[in-house]
Amino acid sequence: MTMRFQPRPIFSAVITCIVLAGTPLVSTSALAADEAVVQPKAGWFSKIVNVDFVKPQAVLPKIDGVMIIDSRPAARKFDIGHIPTAVNIPDLAFDKLAPTLLPQDKATLLIFYCDGPECALSHNSAFKAEKLGYTNIHVYAAGFPDWIKDGNLHAVSIAQVKKLIDEKANMVLIDARPKERKYDLGHIPGAISLPDSQFDKLAAERLPSDKATPLYFYCEGLSCKLSNDSAIKAIKLGYSSVKVVPEGYPGWEKAFGAGPTAAGAVGAVKAPAIESGKESGTITIASFERIYREAPATVHLIDVRDPQEVATGTFKGAINIPINSLEKNMDKLPTDKPIVFFCGAGGRSGEAHDMVKLYKPELKTVFLDADIKWAKDGSYTIKGK
Repeated sequence: MTMRFQPRPIFSAVITCIVLAGTPLVSTSALAADEAVVQPKAGWFSKIVNVDFVKPQAVLPKIDGVMIIDSRPAARKFDIGHIPTAVNIPDLAFDKLAPTLLPQDKATLLIFYCDGPECALSHNSAFKAEKLGYTNIHVYAAGFPDWIKDGNLHAVSIAQVKKLIDEKANMVLIDARPKERKYDLGHIPGAISLPDSQFDKLAAERLPSDKATPLYFYCEGLSCKLSNDSAIKAIKLGYSSVKVVPEGYPGWEKAFGAGPTAAGAVGAVKAPAIESGKESGTITIASFERIYREAPATVHLIDVRDPQEVATGTFKGAINIPINSLEKNMDKLPTDKPIVFFCGAGGRSGEAHDMVKLYKPELKTVFLDADIKWAKDGSYTIKGK
């Protein structure tokens, strides 16, 4: 008799661990937190961390015992965008800058990053720091692109702010510090005052209606978190281009000297006079341009055009209150400085001035009776009537 044997299925569990020669291991915590974390490559530094490791270290006020280091070039990369609190030590200049910028305590937590998985600068710098004797080094290999993709705050340098101001870029620079105790005594030129403590009350009045307008928040440097708090509030309101300037006013003062003070503040520089035009209630173009150029913080600029018109261009730092909503917003008009109303041709701005004189005669207001055209880059042409 022939007996046939039916083969039984054989189940086997095989666990294979392969360590490629020259390929360092990624930290367990990084992989556990994110399955999509970048995989280690040959030549990488061994201690790799992810965004969840970095976020608690990149907060204001800045944490002692931690240094986040951006290994990318300054002007082309770091200045225009970096992780808040990061110090810029470009890898190409590491040997020159490290002795003065790295902390003396060799046990300090150092986190290096650059421009993502294809960027070796952070790894190169980490190895160099290790040779100098530092013992607590990590690399955020996914780098700045991953930081932004994760929805974190985008920081820019003081040098970038100065560049934007010089270029008359379309932006609103916002001082989140207390007005009387800080802003009035000195602020970055062109900045508007919107104290974080009054953000909910004043934001609708002082922030632009166009939610795509770039907003830059700053406060009192790395010891101050007001700018971060206000930036997050602005994002929740729907603003889509929000950045912070962690070095804040102290950084500006160190790099470029003291900024303008508000009219009436101790040590304030006298603001250029408001010169009246031929028609009652107007300001001369020459007077307006002198104030706008030399002391824009001494007046409130209010654009009374419709939001879609404002979106094509307006004066830097201006508030938008359309003429058809001015009456119901009369109680929200600022009272601390003169108001300059403007539009594109002088009609609506004159109406705004007359309306305020009727309902709020105690307010100091003037208007521009001129034909004005703005470009996207912030430049403008103005012609008197």
